[in-house]
Amino acid sequence: MNDWPQGWTGDSRGGYGRGSAGARPESARAMRRVQGGGGGGYGGQPYGEPRLPPGMSPHRGGVPGQRGYDDDYDDYNTGQVYGGGRGGDPYGRGPRDAPNWGRRFKRGVLTLLVVVLVVFIGTYFWADSKLQRDVDLSKVLERPETGSGTNYLIVGSDSREGMTAEEKKKLHTGSADGKRTDSMMILHVGSNGDTMISLPRDSDVEIPSYRGSESGKLFPAEGRHTKLNAAYSEDGPELLVRTVEYNTGLHIDHYAEIGFGGFAKIVDAVGGVEMNIPKGFKDEKSGADFKSGKQTLDGGQSLAFVRTRYALPGSDLDRTKNQQKFLSALANQTATPSTVLNPFKLYPTMGAGLDTLVVDKDMGLFDLAEMFWAMKGVSGGEGKQMNMPVSGTGVGGNLQWDKTKVKQLVSELKNDEKVTVSGD
Repeated sequence: MNDWPQGWTGDSRGGYGRGSAGARPESARAMRRVQGGGGGGYGGQPYGEPRLPPGMSPHRGGVPGQRGYDDDYDDYNTGQVYGGGRGGDPYGRGPRDAPNWGRRFKRGVLTLLVVVLVVFIGTYFWADSKLQRDVDLSKVLERPETGSGTNYLIVGSDSREGMTAEEKKKLHTGSADGKRTDSMMILHVGSNGDTMISLPRDSDVEIPSYRGSESGKLFPAEGRHTKLNAAYSEDGPELLVRTVEYNTGLHIDHYAEIGFGGFAKIVDAVGGVEMNIPKGFKDEKSGADFKSGKQTLDGGQSLAFVRTRYALPGSDLDRTKNQQKFLSALANQTATPSTVLNPFKLYPTMGAGLDTLVVDKDMGLFDLAEMFWAMKGVSGGEGKQMNMPVSGTGVGGNLQWDKTKVKQLVSELKNDEKVTVSGD
């Protein structure tokens, strides 16, 4: 009986199984050790051998991918995990080197520095793009000579630009067109201490000759006296700078202005400002309604606090003191690690201020940072806060400056000397 499949004969099997005509299947016989790479089995591996991991050479001295029955036979009889006798690495690569922690630390530090640098550069360009450099001080005529140190004219205006009707109602700003100055300060930054001088808006000043910021027309001096804030209303920041320089003799290096909306948003972004109000007061025009004692003011309350004048006994002079007190508290609270190191507070705070901040064309972010840190230093007791020295009132209730004291004050600022003059 022919056990081969139908049609197969001993001569037609192509030599397969030749010499195995007995009943015992050839697979039961002992197979010879295969040395070459062309043996049968999966991937050149002998039949009957266990599957090896990809890339593993089972034969130490033979052809890769081949292994005999008696090759490393002890590995199979000891009960060890396959490949366990070769340095503990299943792929025969030998023991691993110890981690180079010094190199890893250097790489980590370098990566951190790169990330910080990228964030810093990105933040710089983002903030710089938000600055509104709308004030051109080159239009100001007959400017005094520059002195030592840097002088900033800081203005709080009642600009309602970008505010909705609901916000105007909530902040008690009214809906008047245009904008006026609500507060004015000169900040001198020097090597002998920084000085912040409040300029009462009711200060009596002479309007000098000036060139119209829009028309370019020359307006001659007429000896006309008016309140300081009227100069801003008449022809904007350029005329205000011209008037301050003319009446003081002090050169203004930079100009910075912020409106109602931006001021309130900054306060809200830092989570409010804590103030200690010695005596409560109420003012329907500004919306102020405060009791005495420590309390945290939100944006709307803060705006009412710095704008109130009619409910105060000293009117404009007392208001400038409140403004200085509040700005001191705001600067101290803003320049804290909880704000500076917290991006969820820092970016909203910067964005709120920069969106409504108007500066001169030559003012950069580093100038702005210098101004801010100087304000913080003055509020922390590292400098001097004062009002412009006043000698009394004149026509229309305008506040008259003490000319002798103002002259001495300006001389000390120009020469960057320690300020000895005091104001009310």
